[in-house]
Amino acid sequence: MLAVLWMASAAAAQAPLNSLAAIEKVTNAQAAQMPGVDFVATVTYFRGGEHTLFVEDGNAAIFVNAPANPKLAPGELVRVQGVLRPSFRPYVEGRRITVLDYGSVPPPEPATFKEMLGAQKDCMLVQVRAVIRSADVLPSIPVPTTALHMLVDGAPVDATVDSADVAAAANLLDAEVEITGVTSGEFDNKMQQTGVLLHVQNLASIKVLDHAGVNPWSLPITPMDRIISGYDVRELTQRIHVHGTITYYEPGNALVLQNGAKSAWVSTSTYQPLRIGDDADAVGFPDVQNGFLKLTHSEVEDHLVQQPVVPALLTAKELASGGNSAQGHNFDLVSVEGLVITEVRQPSEDDYLLSSGGRLFSAIYEHGNALADPALPPMRQVPVGTEVRVTGICMLENANPFNGEVPFTIRMRNLDDVQVIAKPGWLNVQHLTELVIVLLVLIFFIGARNAYAERRARRKIAGLAYVERRRGKILEGINNSQPLAEILEQITELVSYRLGGAPCWCQVAEGPKLGNRPAELAPLRMAEMLIPGRSGPALGTICAAFDASTHPAAIEKEALSMATGLATLAIETSRLYTDLVHRSEFDLLTDIQNRFALEKHLDMLIHVSRQSAKIFGLLYIDLNDFKQVNDLFGHRAGDLYLQEIALRMKRQLRPGDVLARLGGDEFAVLVPHIRCRADAEEISLRLEACFAAPFRGDGYEVNGSASIGIAIYPDDGSSKDELLSAADAAMYTNKQARSRRNAASAPELAPGGRR
Repeated sequence: MLAVLWMASAAAAQAPLNSLAAIEKVTNAQAAQMPGVDFVATVTYFRGGEHTLFVEDGNAAIFVNAPANPKLAPGELVRVQGVLRPSFRPYVEGRRITVLDYGSVPPPEPATFKEMLGAQKDCMLVQVRAVIRSADVLPSIPVPTTALHMLVDGAPVDATVDSADVAAAANLLDAEVEITGVTSGEFDNKMQQTGVLLHVQNLASIKVLDHAGVNPWSLPITPMDRIISGYDVRELTQRIHVHGTITYYEPGNALVLQNGAKSAWVSTSTYQPLRIGDDADAVGFPDVQNGFLKLTHSEVEDHLVQQPVVPALLTAKELASGGNSAQGHNFDLVSVEGLVITEVRQPSEDDYLLSSGGRLFSAIYEHGNALADPALPPMRQVPVGTEVRVTGICMLENANPFNGEVPFTIRMRNLDDVQVIAKPGWLNVQHLTELVIVLLVLIFFIGARNAYAERRARRKIAGLAYVERRRGKILEGINNSQPLAEILEQITELVSYRLGGAPCWCQVAEGPKLGNRPAELAPLRMAEMLIPGRSGPALGTICAAFDASTHPAAIEKEALSMATGLATLAIETSRLYTDLVHRSEFDLLTDIQNRFALEKHLDMLIHVSRQSAKIFGLLYIDLNDFKQVNDLFGHRAGDLYLQEIALRMKRQLRPGDVLARLGGDEFAVLVPHIRCRADAEEISLRLEACFAAPFRGDGYEVNGSASIGIAIYPDDGSSKDELLSAADAAMYTNKQARSRRNAASAPELAPGGRR
């Protein structure tokens, strides 16, 4: 009986959490055990390409790291399966996401700055009033982004909008807006909150309440020495009290307090004789500088009790990767080992350049206040090539927790923080000098050998630097949507350079050969590597050819592996970008252009027609009694009906005419090449005629019809809104006239083809 109860308890413990309300009660400590989740919620925000997904159910919401290549839209009801992981608060590592239904986005909740900063509505869809301070379009791949900096309740808030409309962004400056988006925090490399960030799905989520009273570019010019005259800030930041061990101290500048895995940079003007390793408190004002949390204008109380922190011994890779993890080591007391490359004495600091695991970093010792003590202490001489362990405070150059590896420096506390582990080998400059004196016969040989080794090292370093620059250019090309063929050719050229000029080419799956492929391969030794797809089959092959007398070398695998990684990123980014552009401009059901694309074409056509004094037509089409199709035969039949209608109407149009679905059962057609209204009316008659034949489905038949309204530029309107309104009004008049002519205007619908 006890065994049965134990098994039942174990099964219950392993059952996945099935509601957001239950998940919200899980702590980070519990999330570290990676409990399973299986729940249903509504999508409130989705950003393809970077797996960002927010879902909401009632008063509960959460962030989901979506699996690769989902296709989701706000309002969709989804089933999320995965596991919980700890972070700022627990989030879901999605393993599988299934769309259950197409619904509507839940209404946003009003929110204040304090509620968002306090994470009271973290991950929720909210609506706030804000004043736009800056709006910049960023070259983001694969989703174009507009970055907004705003004031909400007088406090700074950032927002990202999935849009690259430069003109719309410029019109937002200094405007008062009502903005709807999902609220979250901004974080440093330790997942400590540094601000508030709104995720906004599109420009339609921003409603302008009041445009700027004055165009910013019409403001009077301010002399540069009077820029401060426009400064007006009311500082309400509260004083904060922190506790820890002093791990670093620069009198008159700053110190670092560390408490367990957390540490803080404390800016202070004090010159008190504080001891490193003492237990201490600090009071000051929180601030975010370059993305890092800091305490400013601080006062420090040293309790004169030693509580030293043992520095963690880490690798250079672990320290450089700290920006990609909630376990970042910025401001932590650490130790790291490396080889001394060079040492430089400067007036303000001693700088040791070290190499570890293929990464270069600096260990710096500040000289302190030169005015108080102008005599510099002698620099500790460490011969080049010495293996040392340096201890100090890790200082990362980038606080973004979602970046990859970032540069770092070690800020040492005293010269004893450099410990020699192994001295350089016997063959050094001093010993060579002694050999020159004793063995004059060998001076030329030894000097030539040393020069040759140095030249080779320089060439190798220069070659690696060149490879990294070329690799950076390739990544920049991928980020800027450079043509895929050009990027793949650049990759093959880089591999060829890395392999000493060996011919290299890329065979894209079901595509062309790109690069330098020899005409005759028989006498050559081939090396090739598949380009892996992140999901699905291989994307192609990277190949290189060598003289048949040579043997495989490790550099071949290294160069081809680098090339396949770049090629995978380039091909999949290109495909994802193309798919996202298509989804943004085409209706997913009928595969014709959507309202966004139509309005873009309409704006462009108005501009062209105004320049060339031409006319064009806009047809507004509304299907009659479409709701009855869904009610009688279901939404699947309604979807098939819409697809068939779109296909028939496309066949009636001319090259250059634009057919778009505006939503639901409404369509529109742009006819740019007409001479008069009669040309547009002829196209309207052809469209009406395409409804003559019945629409047949599995066990049913639909006799459909449509009401069409016509607007002509510029007779019926000279702007986009005027033309759409005129065409809609004409369609409505047509529909009323049809209703009067035919009291039974609804489509004849009969299961099994009966009327």
